[in-house]
Amino acid sequence: MLSSLHLEEISARGLADAVGRAVGDGVLLPGSKLPPVRAVALELRMSPTTVSAAWQLLRRAGTIQTDGRRGTIVATSRADGPGRYRAALRGRSGFALDLSTGVPDPRLLPSLPALAGLSPAPTSYLDEPVLPELAALLRERWPYGFERLAVFDGAMDAIDHVASSLLRLGDRVVVENPCFPPLLDLLDSLGVQAIPAATDAEGLLPESLSAALTQRPAAVFLQPRALNPTGASWSPSRASALAAVLAETPHVHIVEDDSAGDVSSAALHSLGSHLPRQTVHVHSFSKSHGPDLRLAAVSAPAAVLDPVLERRLLGQGWTSRLLQHLLLTLLTDPQSVAAVTAARTEYARRRHLTVTALATHGIHLPPGDGINLWLPVADEAAALISLASNGLAAAAGRAFTAGPGTPHLRVTVGLITTDHEAVAAHLADAARSHALSVTR
Repeated sequence: MLSSLHLEEISARGLADAVGRAVGDGVLLPGSKLPPVRAVALELRMSPTTVSAAWQLLRRAGTIQTDGRRGTIVATSRADGPGRYRAALRGRSGFALDLSTGVPDPRLLPSLPALAGLSPAPTSYLDEPVLPELAALLRERWPYGFERLAVFDGAMDAIDHVASSLLRLGDRVVVENPCFPPLLDLLDSLGVQAIPAATDAEGLLPESLSAALTQRPAAVFLQPRALNPTGASWSPSRASALAAVLAETPHVHIVEDDSAGDVSSAALHSLGSHLPRQTVHVHSFSKSHGPDLRLAAVSAPAAVLDPVLERRLLGQGWTSRLLQHLLLTLLTDPQSVAAVTAARTEYARRRHLTVTALATHGIHLPPGDGINLWLPVADEAAALISLASNGLAAAAGRAFTAGPGTPHLRVTVGLITTDHEAVAAHLADAARSHALSVTR
């Protein structure tokens, strides 16, 4: 059945690539049953261990799946979408206060100007993909000098394009543990293995990064400030230490996701200031100016970003210049600038009040930054039930972990507008809730 496969290399990745091509070409149809591992190994004169590793890569990529008694089959559909994304961001109803979403408070977003009042947008397919006025403003605001700049439809759209260009099936990448669930879903969809690296109150630990780099990853995905879900931000010394570690591996790409952007109270210390030839920096405007704006700016070396933009021309081509005009207006209008500044101050106030109130209940957390808080709990399920009984919702921490960790909840503290002490009391009670044992 598989003897006709064209193997470019006798390895797990080579076999996974060959099977993937056969599925894409229609040689292996959805639902087709694959032979047992030992049968494939015998047919292709490979070791069972190599075949098992290839099957593992294909499962991560969603190309094959296990179907009960039928064994391993070619995947029939991926319509259900990524599980972590649904688990972490799925909207809930029936709660007096939903702190599970990770979204900004809509009341703190700047008012959008009427589209009719914007400067006329260019209408030619040949115009520059990034408005020159916006590019000039972003260059002034950027944390370091760069070769190329692009605008994408949000941070995850940018990361998707960059990851799809840089990574191959079976590659390894380093991620923070914990990190943003959609990133883990994206890596799974690409058949890329995530290597978790530990974090603390200042973000990724240099010694954990150094250990992860021994596994020869192709890239490192990081959040420099307001890490979602913990709120950790790099200090200047932490950024320098991480840069020193990564300087030893100049072939490893660094993808920075500044997801909190302009509502972050922490200073931005980008690795691009140290390693501009390795760094892809993504700045999101979703939390500061509106999720539905769907805009993020990206800088990168030309060798990295040019192929991404060339490939993009075959599809969408560019991000709406009308939306870019809107963003330019929001970034320069005094009222909009004042609104974002007020939002940044208010998010910091809400976080401080909640963290301070939790400390009175014996739960001491680092000050952190951003709209999310990482709450340690005795048992995630029991904590969620405890919160639900008081009309509160939070996100289970397991969706955010890429490796070993302790039970946590992600709490979108930026949505707690009043009664911080009362909410903190409920959070503290939930944190101490244990799973009930059942007497038999």
